[in-house]
Amino acid sequence: MDERAALRVIDELVAEAGDDAAFIDGLAIATDMLHAETDYPSGVTSYTVGWRTIAVSLSDLAAVGAIPMATLAVYAPVQFEEIELRAFVEGASEVSALVGARYVGGDLDTTSELTTVGIALGRTTQPVTRHGARVGDTIVVSGTLGRGALGLKYLEGGDVERGNKSFRFTPRVETGVYLATHATSMIDSSDGLARSLHQLAEASGVGMAIERQPLPIDERLTDIADGEWSVEELGLYWGEDFELVATLPAELAGAVIDGAPTDLTEIGEVVPEGVSIDGEALPDRGYTHG
Repeated sequence: MDERAALRVIDELVAEAGDDAAFIDGLAIATDMLHAETDYPSGVTSYTVGWRTIAVSLSDLAAVGAIPMATLAVYAPVQFEEIELRAFVEGASEVSALVGARYVGGDLDTTSELTTVGIALGRTTQPVTRHGARVGDTIVVSGTLGRGALGLKYLEGGDVERGNKSFRFTPRVETGVYLATHATSMIDSSDGLARSLHQLAEASGVGMAIERQPLPIDERLTDIADGEWSVEELGLYWGEDFELVATLPAELAGAVIDGAPTDLTEIGEVVPEGVSIDGEALPDRGYTHG
């Protein structure tokens, strides 16, 4: 059973599961587990680990349009070292403060592999889910695509400073709250743009048709693309970008894009069925745990 099959089982058993966060009486709750082998490549600092542990869950709050309140973390290294623990907490605290939340602690343990868990709590009275996209809606994406690939390639090439900077992304909380008053559906692109579109399409019972030309793929990817991955593939499938992918009523899209607190790019429209790019089927590829 892979991760997506496991998630389908959870969806059957837990009514509140299936979106980027769970909702209880105006409270949005998000959590994510990260591991050294799959999420923290060599060269990532403990400060970046703390930052990223919390940032990925804050990104989930952004995807439902929630205002962050507090964050917690589980920190489980192979063994405790004071300097590393302090750096972890500093990173977790600073990214929390960046979006107006408070880091309030969590739990400690030791494991055979560095493992962390982030938890973020937020407020929302009208959460955006993955289920509301309608035929004719405009599809938009925030920022640029390719940050995840850039960070890893920088680290693999020994550029620790730029690698860590890429991994310490700013959660799109402000943009998520802004979009919440307009969006019909929304998700964060942690698993890559292509998979995010498939997830929105499946949840909403519609299709997604995007175009290559407007895709906001980071120009720096041309420096790291290789024979295995093209620039387009890095932008579409690699994942770990943590941008927002949303659908908007077509008649409002222009004004919403113009007023957004960060760059939004119109990349396509919601259609009755299928997920495509320039009229050709877009594979359901992306980042998967396990």
